Amino acid sequence: MPFERINAYRIMWLFVFFDLPTNTKKERHDAARFRNMLEKDGFQMMQYSVYIRHCVSRENLDMHMRKVEALIPEEGYVCMSSITDKQFSDIRNYWNHQVVKEDRTPSLIEFY
Repeated sequence: MPFERINAYRIMWLFVFFDLPTNTKKERHDAARFRNMLEKDGFQMMQYSVYIRHCVSRENLDMHMRKVEALIPEEGYVCMSSITDKQFSDIRNYWNHQVVKEDRTPSLIEFY
């Protein structure tokens, strides 16, 4: 297999959006377990029900999507989406009308 250069168009970011019920003790447990398992798999919280993960390739992204699919609770809504690192770098964040420059560099160096 020829060497493929890793670049901002090949590196991906996986987004997981979810709205899980928390009315009963079991639902709260399931929702907490889902969030904990996302974090255990290297996801970072972007907002309360939005988690993101850096993936070094499309194949790596597909593997993490399958992991998330296996964790989805019986009840609630879960959505996954992906964008390239280049697209991710164009995200603009605002807090009180001020642009926030966030360092979204992955916290771990990934080897494959």
